[in-house]
Amino acid sequence: MGVPTPDVHTDWSQGQFQCFFLDSVLVFKPSPIIRSTGTKGAVLKSKQIKQICRQAGFDLVGICPAVTPNGLSRLHQWLDAGFAGEMDYIQRRREAYSHPDSVFNGVKSLIVLGLKYAGSKQPEKMDLRVSRYAQSGMDYHDVIHEKLKTVRQQLERELKGFRFRGVVDTAPLLEREFAQLAGLGWQGKNTMLISKTDGSWFFLAALLTDLKLDYDQPFETSHCGTCTACIDACPTDAIVKPFVLDGSKCISYFTIESQSLPPMDLRKGIGEWLFGCDICQEVCPWNRKESAYVEAAEGSLAVLDPDFSHLTCTQLFELDDIEFRRKFRKTPFWRSKRRGILRNAAIVLGNRGDASLIPVLKIGSQDVEPLVRAACYWAIGVLGSVSVHAFLKKALQAEIHELVRKEIQKQLISSPGMPK
Repeated sequence: MGVPTPDVHTDWSQGQFQCFFLDSVLVFKPSPIIRSTGTKGAVLKSKQIKQICRQAGFDLVGICPAVTPNGLSRLHQWLDAGFAGEMDYIQRRREAYSHPDSVFNGVKSLIVLGLKYAGSKQPEKMDLRVSRYAQSGMDYHDVIHEKLKTVRQQLERELKGFRFRGVVDTAPLLEREFAQLAGLGWQGKNTMLISKTDGSWFFLAALLTDLKLDYDQPFETSHCGTCTACIDACPTDAIVKPFVLDGSKCISYFTIESQSLPPMDLRKGIGEWLFGCDICQEVCPWNRKESAYVEAAEGSLAVLDPDFSHLTCTQLFELDDIEFRRKFRKTPFWRSKRRGILRNAAIVLGNRGDASLIPVLKIGSQDVEPLVRAACYWAIGVLGSVSVHAFLKKALQAEIHELVRKEIQKQLISSPGMPK
């Protein structure tokens, strides 16, 4: 698997080991090290801010200057290569990534924060695989925004005359690059930010301020060494080379962001993943440390919600729009909406190779959403034999939506056991 030396230090000439990333995509580029301001007032304010952030529950805190990301041109190259897939919002905001000033006018400093979300215990058996960050059933945006609000209000009381704005991965901000600049860690070959003490199971957030602060030393070394565990383990080969991820091939993209069916040749690679994917983090040696995990205290994102740990495909196909909204409106599942989750469930069932699941998929094939019907017909074709050929032919005659018709036709031609 290629995991021989995960702690090799790499010296990147005279500058810091800095990189461009977007969500889970990055390429590296050396840049000059930006030193601390060093003034006594800035040092005291920075210590005060860090203490307040930790009291609010953040596990990692670092401070860096508001600067133009050196990897901006590489962001443009990444977009032009099509690695963003259907995430058109990135393209629409590509110029806004040029400086944090586009997020907060007059910004001088960024307080970059990390919040752990992975508990040491996992459900013994899950019918469907759900990414660790979603297993609490809480929307992390809501949890982190509340913490940021608490910090911002306290800072505005104690540091009068200065402004602060909190953001959680929705603003055009290259958070991982600024996290490295703030000394929190390095960006691994799987493109995740990795801390030597805390691994990579944490969310990033930031407070932007017009206050000039004392800056932490940038993280200047890589500790991935010759390890290629994440690259070797990715079922869809989304990590096209070290430090570069094709977002349009990532399982998390397929199951969360995409509004379409995954390409035919990548569906098997999705395996059992209903929502998100943790494979490249699960195999990372830096996540073997006990300190990478957090206690599952009440209100923590590490708490397991039984609605998620005991979720089954059959239950999902029984939910109409109203029931889905009631059950998942304030959870991470809402991002994918009902049609996305049921599409994912159908693909998971198709990957199980168990023909006894066909009755559940037949229920889904009558869904009001064309995306769900198409995924179910694919799974029925993959699981079925000659016995489902008549069912698919009849479905083709009744179906009017082009997406669904094409999927049925493909299965009539190519699925195992179908008459040629």
